[in-house]
Amino acid sequence: MNTPSEPETEPERNTDDLLWVVPLEKCPFDQGVFVEVADRELAVFRMSHPSAVYVIDNACPHANGNLSAGDVQDGIVCCPWHGWRFHLCNGRSAQGSVVRVRSYPVEVRGGDVYIRI
Repeated sequence: MNTPSEPETEPERNTDDLLWVVPLEKCPFDQGVFVEVADRELAVFRMSHPSAVYVIDNACPHANGNLSAGDVQDGIVCCPWHGWRFHLCNGRSAQGSVVRVRSYPVEVRGGDVYIRI
């Protein structure tokens, strides 16, 4: 089970419009990684098929469950606490609800993951 651990140390890689999140090499395929950056708790997902990186807020809106520890299938993460499901690409509920988690535009540059906030 993936649990929050020591946050990544943020290097001086931020630009005016991009915030550094984590080295891509620290993101295993098809599972989440917890990252704390700029007072934000984030869940980073590096998917293998199709190849993509997604970043969403880590806290499930239902009961603050750790989404980075959730199972991922077909681009949807399932909260390990109560089973709420969210699309990684946009943070919307996969269950037809209006509930969502914040998702962030992602860029991978030079082996690092960045988000626009």
